[in-house]
Amino acid sequence: MFARLLSELRYRWRALVARDRMEDELEDELAFHLEQEQKKLEARGMPPDAARRAARLAFGGYEAIREATRDARGVRLVEQTWTDVVHALRTLRTRPAFALGVVGTLALGLGANAAMFGIVDRLMFRTPAGLRDADRVHRVHQHWRQNGEMQSSRSMAFPRYRDVARDARSFDLVGAFQVRRVALGQGDDTREGRVAVVSAGYLDFFDAPPALGRWFTAGEDEPPLGAPVAVLSDAYWRVRYGARPDVLGETIQVDRLQATIIGVAPPGFAGINDDGAPLVFVPMSAFAHALRGSGYDTSYNWSWLQILVRRAPGVSVAEANAELTRVLQASWQAEAERHSRSEPVDLAAIGGTLGPVLLGRGPDASRDARVAFWISGVALIVLLIACANVANLFLSRAVSRQREVAMRLALGVGRGRLTRQLLMESLVLGVAGGAGGLLLAWLGGGALRALLLPDADAAAVLTDARTLVYALALAIAAGTLTAVVPAMMAARIDVAGALKSGGRGATRRRSRLQAALVVVQAALSVVLLVGAALFVGSLQRAEAHRLGYDVERLLVAGVNLRGERLDDDAQRQLVTRMLEAAVRVPGVTHATMAASVPFWSTEARGFHVDGVDDVERLGRFAMQAGTGDYFAATGTRILRGRPFTDADREGAPLVIVVSEGMARALWPGQDAIGKCVRLSTPDAPCRTVIGIAEEAALMWFDAPRRYAYYLPVAQYPDGLSTEMLLRVASDTGAAVAAVRAGLQAALPGAAYATVMPLQDLVAPELLGWRLGATMFVAFGVLALAVAALGLHSVVSYEVAQRGQEFGVRMALGATRGRILWLVVGRGARLAALGVAIGVGLAVAGSGEIEALLFHQSPRDPAVIAGVALALLGIATLASAVPAMGATRVEPGMALRAD
Repeated sequence: MFARLLSELRYRWRALVARDRMEDELEDELAFHLEQEQKKLEARGMPPDAARRAARLAFGGYEAIREATRDARGVRLVEQTWTDVVHALRTLRTRPAFALGVVGTLALGLGANAAMFGIVDRLMFRTPAGLRDADRVHRVHQHWRQNGEMQSSRSMAFPRYRDVARDARSFDLVGAFQVRRVALGQGDDTREGRVAVVSAGYLDFFDAPPALGRWFTAGEDEPPLGAPVAVLSDAYWRVRYGARPDVLGETIQVDRLQATIIGVAPPGFAGINDDGAPLVFVPMSAFAHALRGSGYDTSYNWSWLQILVRRAPGVSVAEANAELTRVLQASWQAEAERHSRSEPVDLAAIGGTLGPVLLGRGPDASRDARVAFWISGVALIVLLIACANVANLFLSRAVSRQREVAMRLALGVGRGRLTRQLLMESLVLGVAGGAGGLLLAWLGGGALRALLLPDADAAAVLTDARTLVYALALAIAAGTLTAVVPAMMAARIDVAGALKSGGRGATRRRSRLQAALVVVQAALSVVLLVGAALFVGSLQRAEAHRLGYDVERLLVAGVNLRGERLDDDAQRQLVTRMLEAAVRVPGVTHATMAASVPFWSTEARGFHVDGVDDVERLGRFAMQAGTGDYFAATGTRILRGRPFTDADREGAPLVIVVSEGMARALWPGQDAIGKCVRLSTPDAPCRTVIGIAEEAALMWFDAPRRYAYYLPVAQYPDGLSTEMLLRVASDTGAAVAAVRAGLQAALPGAAYATVMPLQDLVAPELLGWRLGATMFVAFGVLALAVAALGLHSVVSYEVAQRGQEFGVRMALGATRGRILWLVVGRGARLAALGVAIGVGLAVAGSGEIEALLFHQSPRDPAVIAGVALALLGIATLASAVPAMGATRVEPGMALRAD
């Protein structure tokens, strides 16, 4: 059976690659049989000429035998397809301008889609490399009610992970992980990089045998101490260690952990890499103990891990969610008992949900991922507009080919074969457009990935099989879509009428179809341009939104002591040295220690206000503590009262500065200056409000009922901090290296200083709006240009068809202005209809993107009216050029024309 199949395949392959040789063999065989039949007849006494004629009659039609033999080879369809491709290439070569126009238009639309597919596939669809049983693997999300609002989080404490791993029976595998940026190396070789802190069970989710050495075992991840070992990524091993096989056994410092290298991960393995591939993998227990010391495995206060689970076979998501909720409720109850909390856990509505492994598809997908998904839809709209424009080009080209098509039909070409040939021309152009689109995606894809996935590794366009398959499928679909109607119209042409009159009977139908395609292009362009205007407005408002400090002039400096043990006095001395070192750096005008850093970390402590039963129901309050130069360094404005200074030291009267919103929430209708705030407990010492500061966003870009208050570090119980905010006189980027060098000189031992512009922490919050504005504008302008070109083509076609009519009108007294209005009015009416439909679509879909905008109404009349007027104006200009040609028609020549 197999041998027969293999023989058949070999025969068909030979029929394809050695066609000429097989044709020669067929001719030789036919000639041989004919000759033998002729000899037989001559032997019976028949003259040679008569024998040859009789042999041919007995043998049958020569050409019919040839065709039957070719059909028996089983490759006729392939041969016909190849013939159609060759014919299409020859036909298109005679019309290079048309071919280039179609290929260029499709390349723009297909390139946009190929580039966006690589991004969206990475965010939402591509399974992490090596992940086993991906359909049963989930991240764990917990949710609860706090102050009447539902909260959710993926970050959990180690005891919570232990409770899930021990008590949940719906999962056959449970692991935990965290990817964080830490200092790697020692001395001058110290660099920051991503490190995967993972449990031993996490590694069992993947099929990733190490390239060198081994992974760590469950025994090496046993809490509380674990084993100080590390596995290098393949890329880090090659770059940092030169791919030396004797690297095993060497020591690497990972943050505070001195670890022994025991293995190298396989090439390309990154695990769950939301923000990019890690450089090193270390056991969770050893890293946590080095970082936090004992107690991390029993305290629920440090939420830092994400939990990964795999459902057992036969367990549904609903069943697993129900059990996960019960386990988390019991875990929260254990937490309440351990920390002696009196609030009832059942009122907190504790629950658990299994989410997808990919965050872009999860319940807490970032604004960036959601905007990227929308932009992929926008790219498809651009492709639809491009396809509509190409279809118009095909319809216009059909006018010049109708006599050719009619002649081929009259000569006996089947209508089905003709339709296939016309479709093949379009498919060839579609594939060529796809190749051009891949080239454009390759050229622009790097910038797009840098905008959407700045820290992640994304596959290159030209080497990613998934992107190539997607682009090819889309190119074939686009090629078919653009030519199916023109091909069917051409195949149904009236042969006699076309040969006699050039096919004018079909002109009106073709004109209506072209007009409909222009309306579609205009409508879709309106949708894109409205979206572009909304995102541009959101970005402008977000960039103009003051966060409560001068983002552009602030540097964030932090110190990782990396195991250096300092008592309180030594740490105070270190803080003093750091402040002195910072202000000595040229360009640094102010420096302050800070208990937290905006958009990086926040501090919060419970507080009490006389006369207010529950302050938490009034909002969420973030705390900041700094040295005396805090407000001068950050640029936070004091609206009333005064800021704290170095005079507000330990032993001086306790003071506090509150934000304007906090003052309004706690003391409505009253002056907050002089009011009393008690930190932690109701009987704590009174802290007097001395100033009202402008509202500031310490962690949330724009959220209601979230306020800030400020304390002098010297009067804050946990005020020792090694984080700093520095104000510089000029460009923050240029000052980073100098500030880091100045701080590093003041640090002890292996301690490591990091310095970055605060703008780097704030910028990701703007990324979604910047991304939406950039891509919507780019695609919107592209769509508008293609739509304008389509309208220009349609109007030009109609002018060419109605030239005689315009000549007759002018001969009967019509002015050139009247002719101009007839043509421009036609284009304007098509555009107006498209605008009306597009506005309706934009308004109907506006609610879908409202959550992605910033202080911008999705139904803003000014935006919609501006887009409508702009498109109508461009449509008028696109119609005006061919309209001027219509006014130059000579009446006499038009009347004499056939």
